[in-house]
Amino acid sequence: MRLLPVLGTTILQAILASAAFAQTPASQPHNIVLFVADGLRFRMVDDRTAPTMTAIAREGVSLRNGHALFPTFTTANASAMATGHMLGDTGDFSNTIYTGFEVPGAGNSLTPFLESDAVLGDVDEHFSGNYLDEATILKLARDKGYSTASVGKIGPALIFDPTERSGNQTVLVDDATGTAKGIPLSDEVTERIKAAALPLAAPTRGANDNAGSVTKPGTFSANVVQQDYFAAVATRAVLPMFKDRNKPFVLVFWSRDPDGTQHNQGDSLNMLVPGIDGPTSLAAIRNADDDLARIRSTLSELGLLDTTDIIVTADHGFSTISKESQTSSTVKNKFSDTLDGHLPLGFVALDLAHALNLPLIDPDDGYKTIADGQHTKNGNGLIGGDRNKPKVVVAANGGSDLIYLPDGDKALAKRVVDMLLTQDYVSGIFVDSKLGKFPGTLTLDDIALEGTAVTPMPAIAISFRSFDTVCGEPVRCTVEVADTVLQQGQGMHGSFSRADTWNFMAMAGPDFKSQFTDPAPASNADLGCTIAQLMRLDVAGKGKLIGRVISEALPNGALPDVTSRVVASNPAPNGLMTVIDMQQIGTTRYFDVAGFPGRTVGLSTAVLPISTTQ
Repeated sequence: MRLLPVLGTTILQAILASAAFAQTPASQPHNIVLFVADGLRFRMVDDRTAPTMTAIAREGVSLRNGHALFPTFTTANASAMATGHMLGDTGDFSNTIYTGFEVPGAGNSLTPFLESDAVLGDVDEHFSGNYLDEATILKLARDKGYSTASVGKIGPALIFDPTERSGNQTVLVDDATGTAKGIPLSDEVTERIKAAALPLAAPTRGANDNAGSVTKPGTFSANVVQQDYFAAVATRAVLPMFKDRNKPFVLVFWSRDPDGTQHNQGDSLNMLVPGIDGPTSLAAIRNADDDLARIRSTLSELGLLDTTDIIVTADHGFSTISKESQTSSTVKNKFSDTLDGHLPLGFVALDLAHALNLPLIDPDDGYKTIADGQHTKNGNGLIGGDRNKPKVVVAANGGSDLIYLPDGDKALAKRVVDMLLTQDYVSGIFVDSKLGKFPGTLTLDDIALEGTAVTPMPAIAISFRSFDTVCGEPVRCTVEVADTVLQQGQGMHGSFSRADTWNFMAMAGPDFKSQFTDPAPASNADLGCTIAQLMRLDVAGKGKLIGRVISEALPNGALPDVTSRVVASNPAPNGLMTVIDMQQIGTTRYFDVAGFPGRTVGLSTAVLPISTTQ
């Protein structure tokens, strides 16, 4: 790879000599509320769209240089928040991964979707009881005797304490609550919910769950009903219970909106404008903000606001979907659920099977072989071999895909890379360093995906092309090619564009500065480390890919020394280069954007010729 000259050498001043508190610690830690607005872009928050979040950023700390971890997906970033580690350590590489075993809760698929309590339980059980292989902040907090709860979207809510499935220690309320597939409620929580005149079963998403089709628009409703229930449980049952216990607590509230609505919105069927900037998506942002306002108001009514730190973040940004390509073999075929000339679901698996001249098997639909004019059920695919020994595995995720080579075949890796370099929908290729160096690509290690993870590591991660619709600010109207069942004009994330990595982040409370705008980079992994510090948790991590304590946000904390640089691959024969724009504080890396110049929103478009570092 190439290391390009420092672009912005220092953002400022010296880092604290220690990450310890800059103020005199209280007799016991303050409480923490971590509010996650799923899929919220930083530049979409203002007094009109999200007044509560705006007030927290204005009154407390505005983290204006936020970072979601790539691949920019929900469970991946939940694992970072929960552990303080990057994905190379947690092994939660995307929402859909290859596990190397057939997962019962996912219909015996080898490529399970992790947003499921049952699937997470199966994966934990297979990987020695904890697939993350790192302790989470809720586990560490409850081990110290604190009260802990996680409320909201199924999957990420459980990831904050995935090994606690009894319901008697950490309170877990999500989509599956009250069903046979959910984590049970303790007797204490059950009585509290009943006393609040709330049902014991979570409602469904209702109309908000309507994704539409290629001929019918998706939802025009935000996820109000379901989130009203979660907010009511948090404010009328959980927080009063924690108040009565009179000890420190950590509450995670994971708001599905705006993500779920942006995915399914029907404002822009098959059109790139307005995309995810239409009225339905804006209603979803306000829905999340209203839930945060209810939590904040309840803290005040209970006399807890002055002793509670509120941290607001998003797991990732968002983009509008494009299904267009001039190079894919799939656009010449007809699919019943795809517009003519558009990319079908699973186009990466289909293109690879075609290029390698190997059969494609569907791991999510009885391991049947895919015929011409068909695609796999969820976009995932096993290529060559059989269900027991596939040669290539594709995990389709949306704005990026993962490719696994179970046999570690270096020659096959080259063939896969060569095919990907011919596709106009690709922008950025990252390869397992054990497979060798390939012109036009960087390594998984270059983006912190090689660590101590116990789940199978991808051989190749690819990000898809992104561009903007020229609205005046690219990160507000970014479009990305996406490997998804959703339609052009709906919403997706997962790419390495700045639109997907730039998440909203802010914090306010007794442990933070007031009216402070932080220009230094921060990430979701940093939040895990910061919460552990604030709660004085006993952390003994296994991996070394860790975030940092955001110490400059603490009273009297100094801004850290920040370096910026560009990392570039050697060019491929066709001239394509994978490039990363990044920042660094100490040993902690922040990846702003990556891909092929000219194909990724926010990426440096010019790469200076310099010497190559091998």
